[in-house]
Amino acid sequence: MRHMSNPLRACIEQYYATVPLLFADAEEFGPLRLFVRKEPGSPYYGGPSHAQPTAESAGSVTATDIARVRARQRELGVPEAFEWLAEAAPALRARMAAVGLPVAERPLMALDAHFLVPPQPLPDGVTIRELTTDDPALPAVLALPRLAFAAEGTSVGSAGRTELSAAAEEATADGTVESVRPTIRAGHKTLMAALASDGTPLAVGHYHPADGTTEIGGVGTLPTARRQGLAAAVTAALATHAREHGVHTVFLAYAEDSVARIYRRLGFRPADVTLLIANQPARS
Repeated sequence: MRHMSNPLRACIEQYYATVPLLFADAEEFGPLRLFVRKEPGSPYYGGPSHAQPTAESAGSVTATDIARVRARQRELGVPEAFEWLAEAAPALRARMAAVGLPVAERPLMALDAHFLVPPQPLPDGVTIRELTTDDPALPAVLALPRLAFAAEGTSVGSAGRTELSAAAEEATADGTVESVRPTIRAGHKTLMAALASDGTPLAVGHYHPADGTTEIGGVGTLPTARRQGLAAAVTAALATHAREHGVHTVFLAYAEDSVARIYRRLGFRPADVTLLIANQPARS
């Protein structure tokens, strides 16, 4: 990747190159680096099982390089996924498209280093808390994004508590819950949730800190609980928690303008950098 003169861009670039190594080993394929999970499960977004160009040679990625990585991903049984910053590897998008991989844009927004996000109002009876490894709500909190991102957008949907209960059972049965517990215990992942008075999670989000930087991700609301300001409240709580624990650079990605407006009201501003993701599920 070419050097980014913008300090924020450079910080984000370094974050994306570093944070997957909390959970994965790196395998080198010429100008591409593939992150291979150390343990089963998905503690980091959808993997980590994605590949990205190395800092020194982003401009030299060829179709053969991409094919070699995809073959290794198929061997591992993981998605044939790639992530990179558009500004750092301008030619890579066309090369991904040429081999038939769909590419999605996720513009980034960041908080000013000195801005304090104000706490957001919550509906009556709803509280926000950080999840621990033995929290009884953990399975449902980890399952909630499956419902939230299955019906994207901010409109109220039909999936509610019944569907969440079933998804939580699946998250326990497929090993997701157990795979995440060590990352929480080690401090690599912080989960926050807005919970109803009976303990049902209504909105969730997380962050993974690395070297004083973090991306807030996985912010989603149970479809039946949308339009109550819950995603904004969880995002604000995550940003505040990260700042209180030594994180000075806080950023996030968005897929829709309606979501960007929520983040803008919290104080996030365009970071003038776009994350490109190829052949993997949309991030929040």
